[in-house]
Amino acid sequence: MKKYILILLFTIIGLPLSAQSLAQGKAYYDKGEYEKAKPIYKKFVKSQPNNGSYNLHYGVCLLQTGEAEASIKYLETAVKRRTTSGQLWLGKAYAATYRFEESIETFEEYISELEKRKRSTEVAEELLEKSQNGLRMLKGVEKICVIDSVVVDKANFLEAYHISAESGSLHMYNDYFEGNATNDGIVYQTEMGNKIYYSEQVNDSTTSIFFSDKLLDDWSKGTPLSSTINSGQHVNYPYVLTDGVTIYYASTGNNSMGGYDIFVTRYNPSSGNYLAPDNLGMPFNSPYNDYMLALDEYANLGWFASDRYQPEGKVCIYIFIPNDIKEVYDYDNTDSDELRRLARLTAISDSWKDEDALNNAKQRLQAVRSMERGTDETKEPEFFFIINDQLTYHHPNDFQSPQAKVLFRQYCQLELDYLRMDEKLEQLRMQYGEGNQTKKDQLAPTILDLENYIFKLKEQVNQTAKEVRKHEIETLY
Repeated sequence: MKKYILILLFTIIGLPLSAQSLAQGKAYYDKGEYEKAKPIYKKFVKSQPNNGSYNLHYGVCLLQTGEAEASIKYLETAVKRRTTSGQLWLGKAYAATYRFEESIETFEEYISELEKRKRSTEVAEELLEKSQNGLRMLKGVEKICVIDSVVVDKANFLEAYHISAESGSLHMYNDYFEGNATNDGIVYQTEMGNKIYYSEQVNDSTTSIFFSDKLLDDWSKGTPLSSTINSGQHVNYPYVLTDGVTIYYASTGNNSMGGYDIFVTRYNPSSGNYLAPDNLGMPFNSPYNDYMLALDEYANLGWFASDRYQPEGKVCIYIFIPNDIKEVYDYDNTDSDELRRLARLTAISDSWKDEDALNNAKQRLQAVRSMERGTDETKEPEFFFIINDQLTYHHPNDFQSPQAKVLFRQYCQLELDYLRMDEKLEQLRMQYGEGNQTKKDQLAPTILDLENYIFKLKEQVNQTAKEVRKHEIETLY
């Protein structure tokens, strides 16, 4: 009898503690503090694995803290238990893991349920459209080589971009326009410094891209780009190629798949307007926020940012080799799990199909980094340039001769050109080796011309290096 009394006593004592713990978890959950709520709901799911509410809350916590794959098991249980909003969150989890067909089916079922209950279907229909866009993009995943990726603070993400001066420059809005209101966007300035593109909030609380021209001592009043780009949604992160007509930007509108998607369009001088924008698709875009694509045409390198799978306040910068011609994976003949990995950029090494192209791109990236101005000499060596037997430079600021410093930048650019042409030559040689006689006859003159050009370019690289050393030594001694 005493034993049962003790059990009853402990049960009664434990109930308030359990209730208090659950109330605390719900408080965290309602405030969006999912990381704090997660261990509390994990405990309750473990004790009551068939409880629909506990499974829903725990699944949402997992999904909202970057564990989308793990969330599906619990959200599926919540749906089976017919828990309110279970289908909404399960559809989101399927989309986050690129299981778009299942996401579409789940949202369609959810919309049908809402219609029966005469509830608004607007949010669900928007999510359904995003999943439909995602499935469409999954069927056309572009083959790209991602040479590197780095996770950085979102507040300073431009520090990971190392575009050459010939491609223009990127600045955080608040750094460029000192004393203005807070703006988390960027400013792109052309190579000549005579034009800028940037994003600002407009009257309806959306953001639009503007441009401004350099006057004598000031900038012209900002002019918004056409409605083709400024679609009434959030539009930000402009980047313009050296042709002056091609612009990359990020937008939450124009049938995006996630938050921000990356788009490209071109200015048509005949109509005075931009062409209909193209969504870059996967792997550039995802169900998350993807933005700030920049292409260094001289180094043949590209950068873009994404917060996919990243904790709050962090963003991943992917560095890739731009394609001259878009080539996609065969959707019907590629394993679905492998295709999702490639689309998600689960492991960038999956994209390393050409070792020579990869190594050449890494060299070009190193060369671009070496040309940056104002390098802190305490940083790791950015290059190894031998001046003489006793002296090797590692940073641009090591140069004492202004002329040598200018020539060194020319040397770096020539070396970039040489690496690009050498890579192109290797590609042509491979095509020659794999082609039939007709193809070989077509390629032979091009290969010979390119070989001669590269030979002369290499001589120019070596000669410029000698000139750099000559001017630096004259200054030192």
